[in-house]
Parts: sequence; structure tokens; C-alpha cells
Amino acid sequence: MKIAGRAIKLGDNINTDFIISGRYKFSITDIKELSKHIMEDIDPGFAKKLLPGKSIIVAGKNFGMGSSREQAPLVIKECGIVAILAKTFARIFYRNSFNIGLALIETDTDKIAEGDSLAINLEQGIVKDITKSRELKIKPVPEFMQEFLRAGGIVNYFKKHGKLPEVK
Repeated sequence: MKIAGRAIKLGDNINTDFIISGRYKFSITDIKELSKHIMEDIDPGFAKKLLPGKSIIVAGKNFGMGSSREQAPLVIKECGIVAILAKTFARIFYRNSFNIGLALIETDTDKIAEGDSLAINLEQGIVKDITKSRELKIKPVPEFMQEFLRAGGIVNYFKKHGKLPEVK
């Protein structure tokens, strides 16, 4: 599976309330409307930086920490963000993201800068920073999780195949 886009850089410990503020949790239930408020508490202009289908969040450690609300990865996907690269992810956020078909990739993100052009190849286990002519190794994404990504999430996979994939 190949993914490409432009880096939007964030720091460490981006929690689910930074992704989508808790003040909208019950007042806005439409994901499309909710997505207009992505990251607004840490960067009010964040949504304007996005190129739908061509943006990749690049963060540090512990991305997605905090609440287990599924709105956080849903809003990220709704905004057209195609992947998130981070040093580490909060476990429940990691699981929720793959369940909806949002690619999360663990790698050292220190040398990636805002605006860098990136090409991710999950099969080869690399991220190419095209801007800097550099390759980064990534933590392998198991094949069954890549199948979820290709299908657009676990529910879509199950609808198509009538069962979950074998884990090897």
C-alpha cells in the first residue's frame, strides 16, 4: 500500500481534546461539521493548512492520548488527512484509527519538516522524504491491518469478505 502527501508538523502529546475539543463533544454530532474545528485549540488555522487527500500529520510521541472517543480519528479522516506519522501512538487511538481505515505509522519524525513531500510504502516499510531525498524505516504494519486500510476500515472489510482476516 502506498500513501503520499505533504507533512503538517505537530509536537508530542497531542491528545484527543486537541484533535477535537471536548466542548463540541455533544453540541456537534455531524462529523463533517465537527471536522471544521480540528486542532483549533492548538492552531486555529490548522484546517486551512490541509490539502484533502494530500495531507499527512507528522507528530512526536504519544499522539492520540486521552479519551477513547472515536470522534478524534473520524475527524482526522473526514478532513482528508491520509496518514499520521509519529514516534508513538496511544493504544486506543491506534486501534480506533485502523478500525476506520486511517493509516498510522510509527517512525522517527525528528528530521521531517513542515511542508515536506512524503511517500509511504507500507509493504517495503519505508517513508521517503522526497523534499530531503531521505528514506526512513518504519515500524512494520501487519498485513491484516493493511487489508483494513485498503478496505476503508474493519466494518467495510467485514462487509466485503463476511469475516475478519486471519492473523499470522
